Amino acid sequence: MALLILLLPALAGVAACRDEPREPVLIRIATGSPTAVYHAFGQSLATILNRELPGVRASVVVTAASAQNVRLVGTGQAELGFTQADVLPPRSPEQPAVLAVARVYDDLLHLVTTAGGPVRTLADLRGRRVSVGADGSGTEVTAKRLLQVAHLDDQVRQEHLGLDDSVAALRAGRIEAFFFSGGLPVRGVAELAGSTAVRIVDLGEWTEPLRRGYGQVYVTRDIPRSVYSTDPVSTVANPNYLIVRADLPEPLVREVTRLLMERRAELAAAHPAAGRMSPRSAIVTTPLPLHPGAADWYVSSKP
Repeated sequence: MALLILLLPALAGVAACRDEPREPVLIRIATGSPTAVYHAFGQSLATILNRELPGVRASVVVTAASAQNVRLVGTGQAELGFTQADVLPPRSPEQPAVLAVARVYDDLLHLVTTAGGPVRTLADLRGRRVSVGADGSGTEVTAKRLLQVAHLDDQVRQEHLGLDDSVAALRAGRIEAFFFSGGLPVRGVAELAGSTAVRIVDLGEWTEPLRRGYGQVYVTRDIPRSVYSTDPVSTVANPNYLIVRADLPEPLVREVTRLLMERRAELAAAHPAAGRMSPRSAIVTTPLPLHPGAADWYVSSKP
């Protein structure tokens, strides 16, 4: 910690003179919808960084989620961000603009519809109006790939809505179903299920076709009855990473990594998905390399 405090003036680009006020080091965390997991996780992380890193000013940025987050971090408009693994390029360039801090949890693809409606399987989306996620979101990437491997991409009337707008549109009958990818539970889906009878459509059979078509990041995960009080289903999931600007100084990223791992209980209080992190799983960030500062913390923290 002492090393980080000594480095903060340099990180902020201030003069060496001690009499001059020090500019704070800004850490903007690109998240997602206010009712989704990224935002809850990001807000809790920002609180921890502000409390425990002197001279740091952390804040969250509401975004369309994964794809936009990668762009914001890569172009220097954010310092940290959350993204699904399937949004990343197959292999990183020699000098990547974005590196990984940790694998944090798995995103599960939800296909949500009304309990009494006609959509019971993926094939039932044919000819119907469906939200595939906001432009620039990880949901959009995964949902479109799913529709392609199912040969439904040109047979579904696609809307591009974020989580909150999707929930409102389903309630109003403007769409018949929506996709959303997030860690369990997704607050927006839980709130909808608490006031409206909904069905989560089983998508487990589509994991292997997605793996064959787009790579091995996809896995099958369960959504048990206890999450939304709906019938239990299996669905497609893929890992979720916390990413960082590649040019951030190693001591700063090391401290961010330390707090991410050491404050897991506090992060889990903000959202249960954060409690699933561990140093052993966090280092598996293929195809994205770990930032040297993050890698240094994982190596030094081994028992």
